[in-house]
Amino acid sequence: MVKRKELNRHHTLIFTPHFPYNTNKKRLYARALLGFGGNIGDVVRRFEHLFWFIQRSPLIHVVETAPILKNPPFGYTKQDDFYNTLMLVETKLNPEALLRYVLRIEKLYGRKRSFADAPRTLDIDIIFYENVERKSKSLTLPHHGWQERASVLIPLSMMKRTL
Repeated sequence: MVKRKELNRHHTLIFTPHFPYNTNKKRLYARALLGFGGNIGDVVRRFEHLFWFIQRSPLIHVVETAPILKNPPFGYTKQDDFYNTLMLVETKLNPEALLRYVLRIEKLYGRKRSFADAPRTLDIDIIFYENVERKSKSLTLPHHGWQERASVLIPLSMMKRTL
């Protein structure tokens, strides 16, 4: 069952069976906050499938998810609204290995990279990885600009746990 709550004319929260989700399992590994986004196809359904895909993964464990936020695009604005959510996970993977893993998931779910801020089936960003700060060609931690994006801030405000 999907419930919607309009926050304002630009932002709508979407509640599904697994967004939000919270487990009471004890902390075992490093925590990372992943951001999910998409605006092609049935994104809400894709997020539900993605939840189960990740839940079955031996590499990462879902700790908590936020509700899904429907919001307007930024950057390239001549496209459909985006759906965004956050997932707090625990992992044995280091930040670079986690990045490689989420990029493989994006590809599995049909992600094509045509230009910056282009429409997409799935985008997965590592917003935070523990308290790690890193700036390399392939990975910036924390994720650049997270504190200015409603697509991160609104779902984050709905979460109970932290890194």
